[in-house]
Amino acid sequence: MADVSIAVSLQKEKLRLERAEGAARVAFALRHIGGREETRLADLFQDGSAKVRLPKVYDGSGPAAVFLNSAGGVTGGDHLTFEAHLRVGTTATVTTQAAERIYRRSEGVGRIDNRLVVEAGANARWLPQETIIFDGAGLRRRLDVDLIGDARLVAVESIVLGRTAMGEEVTSVDLADHWRIRRDGRLVYADALRLSGDSRAILSSGATGRGARAFASVLVAAPEAVSQLDRVRELIARLVGDGIEAGASAFDGLLSIRCLALDGRRLRAIVEPLIETLTGWPLPRAWSI
Repeated sequence: MADVSIAVSLQKEKLRLERAEGAARVAFALRHIGGREETRLADLFQDGSAKVRLPKVYDGSGPAAVFLNSAGGVTGGDHLTFEAHLRVGTTATVTTQAAERIYRRSEGVGRIDNRLVVEAGANARWLPQETIIFDGAGLRRRLDVDLIGDARLVAVESIVLGRTAMGEEVTSVDLADHWRIRRDGRLVYADALRLSGDSRAILSSGATGRGARAFASVLVAAPEAVSQLDRVRELIARLVGDGIEAGASAFDGLLSIRCLALDGRRLRAIVEPLIETLTGWPLPRAWSI
C-alpha cells in the first residue's frame, strides 16, 4: 500500500511540473552597410518553448521577428515571455508564426508577458496573429511598451472565442488582458479587458459585444497619430456591416481602434486592411502561410 501511495505522489508531482515555459527576446540596431544605415539583428535569445524566427523580408519594410511557441498552445500553469527592443532609428515588425491557442486547463491559468522597447526615431510594428480561446481556458496576458522620444508604434491584439466554423462554443472562460504604454516613463495608455464566465452570455447584449465572438484592439502611438483619424474612419465606414463593427478615436498622440466581429474570418476582414493602411506596408508573410 505504501508503494502505491508513493507512486501516486510521484505521478502528481510529475503532472504538476509538466508545464510549458519559455522566454525569447530579440533586439535590432542600425548598422552601416554599403554607405547607408540599415536595421539589423543585434541580439537574440530563446529558451524553453519560446522561439524566434527571422525570415528574409524583400518588400523594403524592414526586418521581421517571428515569435512562436513550440509547445503548440497554452494551458493552465504555462508561462511564456516575449521581448523585443528596437534601438535608435530602427524599423522592424514583430509578429507570430500562427494564431496562439489557449486550451482548456485542469487548474490555474496560462500567462503570456510581452514587452516592447522602442527608442527615439524607431518605428515598431507589433502585429501578432489572433489568439484563439477554447472553452474552459484561463489566460493572463500583458503587453508593456516603453516608447522613448518620438518613437512610433502600431500594435494589434486580436482574440477569437472558439472556432466558430467548427461549431465551438466558449461557455466558460477566465481571461484578463492588460496593455500599458509609456512614453519617456509616463503612462499614456492603459487598457484592461476581463472576461470571466459564460462569454456567449456576457457578450450578447448591445452594451458589451452585441453577440460578437471575435474582437481586436489596434493602437497607433506616434506624433502624427491624430492626423490619421479621418482616413481610418473612412476605411471603417467601407468595411463595417455583415457582422463587423468598429470605431476609432484619437487623442494626445494616440489613435485607438476597436473591432467586433461574429467570427475570426470577419475580424480579419477588417483588421488586415487597417494594419496595411496604418503601416503603409503589406501584412507580414507569416499571416498568409
